[in-house]
Amino acid sequence: MTIGDSDLLPALLATHAAATMLMTGLDWFVHAVHYPIFARAALAGDDHYRQFQREHLQRTAPLIPPIMLLELGTALALVLLPDQRVDLGLAWAGVALLAVVWVATFAGAVPMHHRLEKGFDARAHRWLMRFDLVRALAWTARSVLALLMLMQAMSRSPLGLQAGG
Repeated sequence: MTIGDSDLLPALLATHAAATMLMTGLDWFVHAVHYPIFARAALAGDDHYRQFQREHLQRTAPLIPPIMLLELGTALALVLLPDQRVDLGLAWAGVALLAVVWVATFAGAVPMHHRLEKGFDARAHRWLMRFDLVRALAWTARSVLALLMLMQAMSRSPLGLQAGG
């Protein structure tokens, strides 16, 4: 079965691009604004910092994983159910970049957050920033690929990206 056998491609590509670009924007915000504030919060003292870190994790936990899972599901659908309107090489490149994001998240950022929950640690904070920069750059590249796939599919459909095109 391929996506082309149904009218799911427009919704799949739009959902994929939206999830990817949402994560890109969120991560750049966190990287440029929120994570640097961690060092400032540490100046208020350990108790305040630990509370700040806990609250950061509590507030992001319900938001980020569902979007990441949606992005993963749509990225995998693009490679496992190929459609002639989408370059499979672009889809696989997106999956490879997503693997970079997930490794940087679960092997890097998550352990650093756990260290920072115990109190501010300048070294852990620097590593968090490094791992997050990898994620931000990979998500940015993924956003470009998602938009390319969307534009490509639109140009390969007779009247844009309509169902069954």
